[in-house]
Formats: sequence, structure tokens, C-alpha cells
Amino acid sequence: MIERYPQRRDEGQNVDIRGAAREVVRRMGVDADIRAAGTGEVGTRFVRADGSAAASFRVGSPGDTDGPTAELEILRGELSRILIERTADGTDYRFDTQLTGVTEHGDGVSVALADGTSLDADLLVIAEGLHSRSRRLVTDVHVNDLGMYFAYATIPRDGSDDLWWEWQHATRSRAVHLRPDNLGTTRAILTFISDVRGLDELDRDSQITILRSTFADVGGAAPRVLAALEAGAPMYFSVAGQVRSPQWSKGRITLLGDAASCNATFGGAGTSLALIGAYILAGELAATADVESALSRYQRVMQPFADAAPRVRAGVLRLANPRTRNGIRVLHAGAALAAGPVGRAVAGIAGRGVVNLGADRLPLPDYPRAG
Repeated sequence: MIERYPQRRDEGQNVDIRGAAREVVRRMGVDADIRAAGTGEVGTRFVRADGSAAASFRVGSPGDTDGPTAELEILRGELSRILIERTADGTDYRFDTQLTGVTEHGDGVSVALADGTSLDADLLVIAEGLHSRSRRLVTDVHVNDLGMYFAYATIPRDGSDDLWWEWQHATRSRAVHLRPDNLGTTRAILTFISDVRGLDELDRDSQITILRSTFADVGGAAPRVLAALEAGAPMYFSVAGQVRSPQWSKGRITLLGDAASCNATFGGAGTSLALIGAYILAGELAATADVESALSRYQRVMQPFADAAPRVRAGVLRLANPRTRNGIRVLHAGAALAAGPVGRAVAGIAGRGVVNLGADRLPLPDYPRAG
């Protein structure tokens, strides 16, 4: 396992485990670990600048994954910790290095690394994410930039924080989010939509300057988040994007997770699809000695899960992040209706399955357990 960061990354925001991915973590034997390390988030609440609630969506009963907050909510860093701890004895983890060259030969691949070492392997799995630089080894595809920027920050918890995901809308398609974690801090997100591209490629100081200017007139939680960033709070800045690679494998090199198919870099699907994809890839490789045949079948079996992911469109992002005060009022009124008894009943009949990745329609294949 090659990772260019110097060590396991503790930072990161909430990720969801939904639909068939819940069965994957159960079969992996890490379900209890993930539940024990959950963020404790009890639901999503739309709030006004004065902190009052406009609408609240409490997480459903076990097995109900349709709402914004999933049954299994865990920090990305905590999920990474669990997976590394469970695999450390049998896995060679190499941090602070990256691929510099790949050579395929008849029965495997040879990989050159930036630290001067090299590796020989049966196959190379590229799981670098949406903006994968190694994806070109398999296919050359365009990443669709949706123009919505995210500044993720870890800030000190204060007495006003609770176990709700608080979502504060502001005019000009801006928003401030506060989410609980299980580590004694609060996870904050500043989002905004812009026609300017490339802001995610700037340095941290330039990005904070942009955030300060963009959120200068926003009250509520915004000043607190900006102050924390100014004080050096950890931040990750990204832009929402999409990619659909028509080809997931070439020879003995294959793509996994967002590197293969990403409907958006948020929305509750990416982590779940990565877990499902890893399970199917491992199962197909275990089922046959023909690696290239297994890789071909991996895409065929996994494709329906990727296709069932929630569709995210730029227009939908703008509807969810209104530009005007009236737009925010309309959104809040609609959310309050949807959160009420009648709205929840209608959604349960007409909209079930929007976020649950086809959990009921797409059962996981069964594979024999190794060993």
C-alpha cells in the first residue's frame, strides 16, 4: 500500500457507510469497530444565522439510510485507522512515497517509487480518488468540475456545539456547516459556488484570503470558522467534481473507488462505493487465477452499483444553495414541510432509495472466504 503522505492521515470529514456497504463491513468483521468509532451525529438541522432551527431531519432507525445523516457516520481518519489496524500484520504500508514509473510484463507489474525503491506485484490497483494522476495508465478521461468549492476544517469544540449537523445557508450560494466528531473537536465546512475555476490549486494563504472575502458578511458560525482558520486550524480545500471512466482496467492495472467512477466528491456515495468495489475486486481475484479476466468481471459486477449512485447536477447544487434571501426562505419552508409527519410519510413512499445505493435491489455477490 503506497501513500505519498508521511503518515496515516488523521484529518478528514465525516464519511457515510450506506446500502450494500453496510453488508461489506459486516462481512469484513469491522462493523462493531466502525459503530464504536462513530461520530454520534443524530441528524441534520437547517439553521438560521441566529442559530434557530428551520428544519430538522433526525437519523432514521437502524437500516434506514435515506436521510442526509447515515446510520453509520465515521470520520475518514477513523475509518482509515480501523482498516490499517486490522491489516497491518499482513500488509506492507509505505508512506512518504509515490509512483514514478510502472512497467507491465506478462505475469505482473513492476513499480518504481519516489524513494528509490521498487516493487514487483501481480497487479496495480489505483485508488487515488477523483483527481487521480495515475488514472492515465488505464484511460484518459475529463473531470467535470461542478464549480462548488469546499473548505473542510477541524476547529475547537465549544459549548454551543451538539450532536447535530448544522447547515447554515447564506445568500450568493454560500453555506456554513458544523458537524460533531468523536475526538473532542468539531468538523466545519465552508462551501460556495463560483464560476472561477482553479481555486483548489492555490496555496493555503490564498485560499484563506478568498474565504475571508467570500464569507466576510456572513454571520452565525462563519466568523468562528474563519477565526479558527486564521489561527492555523487544519484545512482541506477541494472542488466538487465528477468522472466516469468507461474503462476501469488495462492489462494488470485497475481503478478503484472515485478513480473509476465518481458522481460527486460528496453526497454519501463515494466511501460506500469504494468499499463495495474493493469487496467485489477482491472476490473476483480470489475466484480465478486469470487476473485480467477477474478485472473484466469486476467492472461488470460493480458497474450497476456505480450507476445506482445518487445523481448530482450543477443545477441541483444551486437549488440546494440559493442565491437570494427569498430562495433560502423557500428552501427552509420546503425542508420544514418535508421534515414534518406528512412530508416524511410521502418521502418514505415516493422517494425511498434515493441515497441508499440500491441496497435492496442490488444484493452483494457471495465469494468464498480466503483461508
